[in-house]
Amino acid sequence: MSAYSTNEMMTVAAARRLGNQDVTFVGIGLPSKAANLARLTHAPDVTLIYESGPIGAKPSVLPLSIGDGELAETADTVVPTAEIFRYWLQGGRIDVGFLGAAQVDRYGNINTTVIGDYHQPKVRLPGAGGAPEIAGSAKKVFIILKQGPRTFVDKLAFITSVGHGEGGAHRQQLGLPGAGPVAIITDLCIMEPEADTKEFVVTSIHPGVSREQISAATGWPIRFAEQVAETAPPQDHELQALRALEARTAAAHGQAGGEE
Repeated sequence: MSAYSTNEMMTVAAARRLGNQDVTFVGIGLPSKAANLARLTHAPDVTLIYESGPIGAKPSVLPLSIGDGELAETADTVVPTAEIFRYWLQGGRIDVGFLGAAQVDRYGNINTTVIGDYHQPKVRLPGAGGAPEIAGSAKKVFIILKQGPRTFVDKLAFITSVGHGEGGAHRQQLGLPGAGPVAIITDLCIMEPEADTKEFVVTSIHPGVSREQISAATGWPIRFAEQVAETAPPQDHELQALRALEARTAAAHGQAGGEE
C-alpha cells in the first residue's frame, strides 16, 4: 500500500460515498475533487451537475470555478442555471448534494458567510452560492471539509445552509424535503447523524487517528457511535487516479502542486 496524506484519505473516503447511478450536484473545491475521483474510479456513470448549467460534466482537470469552460465542453448538455435549480434540484431529481463548508455544527448546518458579527465580521467568507438550495432540496447531502476547532464549532455565527436545524425533527418542521446531511467526511474521520437526535457522531476513524485527536479538533463534546469502524485506507488505484487528476490540474492551471 502506498503512503498517502490525510487530504488524500479524506478525498478518497468522500469519493467512495458516491454511487454509479447517482445524479450529483457538485460544489467547487473539495466536493468537485471527490466527485471526479469517483467518476474516474468506481462510478464511471455518475452524473455530475454544476450550478452554472452543465449536466454530465466529465472534466479532465478540476474546474477553477463553476464558470470554467472545461465543465461545459465536457458535459452531455448545458442548460440555464434557473433550470438546474427549478427543474433538477427543486424538482427532486438530485440524488446527492456534495458540499464544502467553512464551518459546520453538530447538526450539519453550514456557515460560508461570515466569521464573527454579521455587520462587523472578523472574516467575510465567499458566501452562499447555490448551497442553501442544494442543502434544502437534494435527496441527501454529503459535506467534506478539514476538521479543526475553528471549522467544527459549537455555534455558528451564521447559518448559510440548513442541515438538521436544531436537531430532531426540526428539518421536517421547516418543511425541507430530503434527508439532509447524511455524512460529514473529514481528514480524521467520518460522521453520520443519529437517527433520533440528528446530532453527528463519529462512525468511522481513519487509520492512525486517535479519538483524542478527533475530540481536540472538534468545538463541541463530540460523541462516538457504539460501533466505530476503521476507514479502509486508499487503494493504489484510487491514489493513482487522484494524483494524476491533481497533476493534470496543476499543469493546466500553472500551479506548482495540485493538492489543496
